Amino acid sequence: MKTRNYLTIDLGAESGRTIVGALADNQLTLTETHPLPDGLHWDVLSLWFNIQIGRSSINIDQKLESIGLDSWAVDFALLDQNESLLSNPFHYCDARTDGLLDKAFRRIPRAEIFANTGIQFMQIT
Repeated sequence: MKTRNYLTIDLGAESGRTIVGALADNQLTLTETHPLPDGLHWDVLSLWFNIQIGRSSINIDQKLESIGLDSWAVDFALLDQNESLLSNPFHYCDARTDGLLDKAFRRIPRAEIFANTGIQFMQIT
């Protein structure tokens, strides 16, 4: 049977993650692809550029009382001593943290972590 390949593009939180699905002999194989070989990253420069475009479109006569920012708040960026970005931060869906919850629970009991943080246990937190 001929292999049939399908490309899916996720333009959600991942900002361009792609997955190739290959169907052969009634078996589906999924392969996630990334623009960078070391994992899934935020494109910080693109995000900053778009924020600046949005900010520059504000009428100069409009006084802003506040600015709101919506994000998952689970990622971080590393800065050097000059407060310059060292690299694009890894994305919360990157596989580099797979298995870390179990590792943490071996060091500190799950109930103790929850009692101290109240945080929901998810791969991204």
